[in-house]
Amino acid sequence: MADSHDDPRISMTSPRAARAAATAPVRPPAMPPPTPELARAAGPLRPADSLLGRPSELSDQSKPDGQMRRLSVGRGITLSGEINTCQKLFIEGTVEATLTNCCALDIAESGLFKGSTSIEEAEVSGRFEGNLTVRKRLLIKANGRVSGTIRYGQIEIECGGQISGDIRAQPAGESGEVAAEAAAVRARN
Repeated sequence: MADSHDDPRISMTSPRAARAAATAPVRPPAMPPPTPELARAAGPLRPADSLLGRPSELSDQSKPDGQMRRLSVGRGITLSGEINTCQKLFIEGTVEATLTNCCALDIAESGLFKGSTSIEEAEVSGRFEGNLTVRKRLLIKANGRVSGTIRYGQIEIECGGQISGDIRAQPAGESGEVAAEAAAVRARN
């Protein structure tokens, strides 16, 4: 007769250990932590971009997502004050602020920005009220409303989009402050 420990059909655990194993909670296998390379290759989920059909080309694609300075103000949120050095500001709520050192502004249909800013690019599906200087491209979507003092390098207004106030194209390369100074010099001459 073979030894019982050599027979694979006979359990070598004690009855007490078998009962404890049967009542112990079953844990799912542990997932290994994601590596930075895999996370970056897959790209982050951007629910606001995908749901609203927003192009992400307004952001600076030269930096990895972990280094991008973004600020998102969600629906139902109100923010007021000063915002400095963000590369992209995405607004679904309400912002009353002075925005400086920002590259891109994206206002969703539910969003409202009141204040002033001088930026590279802007896409407005909601409302902007105040002083807006866009050095490159200003895109006003079909539901977008822009009012106030507006300066832009290029402008695109979809059917239904509205713009009102003191509106002027500015020569390429001029910032809002330089354009105002140049206008004052021309007025004196």
